[in-house]
Amino acid sequence: MSQNTNEEKKTLITRDWLAIERTKLANERTFLAYFRTFLVILGTGVTILKIEFFSDLKSYGIILIIISTIILFIGIYRLLRVKRTIRKHY
Repeated sequence: MSQNTNEEKKTLITRDWLAIERTKLANERTFLAYFRTFLVILGTGVTILKIEFFSDLKSYGIILIIISTIILFIGIYRLLRVKRTIRKHY
């Protein structure tokens, strides 16, 4: 009887499987939002550095490039951490 109960816990019904898939997709969407933010901030930083009109703001361009790199690493870290948590629980 104990073994039968364990087997029932391991098998997922369709609703549970779909919930796990939605969670995985939400995790990927969150990473894509981080990546999109990274690209925008990086592009802004590079633009500030390349256009002579913004020569007074070069230090801000460098800061934006550094911040964009940090945002990308945060996004990758969160993606991997949540993916590992999902695997651990399911």
